Amino acid sequence: MSRRIYLFDSTLRDGAQTQGVDFSVRDKAALARDLDDLGIDYIEGGMPGANPTDDAFFGEPPQLNNARLTAFGMTRRAGRSLDNDPALRALLDAKTPVVCVVGKTWDFHVDVALGIERDENVAMIGESISHLNNHVEEVAFDAEHFFDGYKANPKFAIECLQAALDGGARWIVLCDTNGGTLPDEIETIVTEVIGHIPGEKLGIHCHDDTGNAIANSLAAVRAGVCQVQGTLNGLGERCGNANLISLLPTLMLKMGLETGVSKDSLTRLSQVSRALDERLNRQPDRGAPYVGESAFAHKGGLHVSAVEKDPRSYEHVEPDLVGNHRRIVVSDQSGRSNILAMFRDVGIEIAADDPKVAGLVEEVKKREFDGYAYDGAEASFELLARRALETVPEYFRLNSFRVIDERRWNAKGELITLSEATIKAVMGGEQYMIVGEGNGPVDALDSALRQVLLPVYPQLADVRLVDYKVRILTPSEATGAITRVMIESADASGKNWSTVGVSTNIIDASYNALRDAIVYKLYKEGVEAVSSRDAKAAG
Repeated sequence: MSRRIYLFDSTLRDGAQTQGVDFSVRDKAALARDLDDLGIDYIEGGMPGANPTDDAFFGEPPQLNNARLTAFGMTRRAGRSLDNDPALRALLDAKTPVVCVVGKTWDFHVDVALGIERDENVAMIGESISHLNNHVEEVAFDAEHFFDGYKANPKFAIECLQAALDGGARWIVLCDTNGGTLPDEIETIVTEVIGHIPGEKLGIHCHDDTGNAIANSLAAVRAGVCQVQGTLNGLGERCGNANLISLLPTLMLKMGLETGVSKDSLTRLSQVSRALDERLNRQPDRGAPYVGESAFAHKGGLHVSAVEKDPRSYEHVEPDLVGNHRRIVVSDQSGRSNILAMFRDVGIEIAADDPKVAGLVEEVKKREFDGYAYDGAEASFELLARRALETVPEYFRLNSFRVIDERRWNAKGELITLSEATIKAVMGGEQYMIVGEGNGPVDALDSALRQVLLPVYPQLADVRLVDYKVRILTPSEATGAITRVMIESADASGKNWSTVGVSTNIIDASYNALRDAIVYKLYKEGVEAVSSRDAKAAG
């Protein structure tokens, strides 16, 4: 049987210290449920008594089925009795089955920051853990700045760990608190520590200030620790913490170690990662290992040919093991292999020697020369390909549109800007002229289009714009430059798709991308183009 590695997530505490991150009580509860469903062993919920959000979270904690909820705090203060320490009292008041306390293990901090005798620091650790151990099921000890402390004074650092062990700590976690230790140092020091503390009692907690948090965590595992701490997507103060989203599949798929996460649950990994980004209103990292959109994307024609023959040549694991999937990217570097692979991916059956394939390759290269970029707009490419095969219905046609921006003072004396779009559209043989208003020209266009389309195509009701990017392709042309607009859309099912438009006019480029986004949604839903009779009935 392989060694069991226990996973300890500190997203709700360490992750909340990330610049720009502010979890609500509802956010913390939802993230805890996601972690619990995934199979994480311990979820650190926060620090009772530190702020109203953490107090409210522990006051009504979410129901967990797999994970053990953990409260975080500090050892007793110097000069305080165990029964008269507010931090320890707050930990017990949280009524969690597990508590984790942090204590100093670097003599420099004891001497300068705390200003107490070193023996007193050792006693604070042992007595606090012993006291807590009488009231909760498990106690963990975070050995703060352990690696710096060990390098400065190994004897004292080990004394601190021994006090935690003697006090009954289930876990003694070695913390690289400032993220400055390197993997070879981690492995060497952990190996030496195991000469004093059993590996099955040890954990590792790494920060990413040198970009080595994952490598350091794996080095500690190789040396014998049995608990790994980290956060979802590597959230954390400064440069973040070890990223559990990357660590988890590496431990299971690369090192063959057992965790509390089943193989079935591992297929939810990409979903959990993206759910966090969605909650934080952040764009997911396309290049994220295992779960990023580019993690299994192939662009060069030679690469695609090799992947088609043997995926292992360019993919280190099967994408579906972590809930991701292979993407064949189409670009001006593409050849016939990319086009055919993309066809297969979207369910188009076509012979390799069909002249339409060669024609489409040339069309893609010409369009990308003009400024289009299909490696980030798969939906627009699919529509381009299907139109080449004459398989996309004409759901509507926009004969003309006009957009007006007005900047003025309103009745309250406030300076406002309003956008108004007038469109002339044809749908099912019927003519429409509609006016829409919005916060900007694209929003106004979208508003006008929805007034025409929603009565006939209710499938568009849940479509929303997720991201909008503009890039100037020919800056030397100044205000007459060619503009590329990328739009990412999503619907209530959680599906995302990207489209692209290019023009010397930013509104025209935006409309081209917006039109593709609408048509793609209708096509993928299997919607048929409206007839003249249906259009009249809806109108």
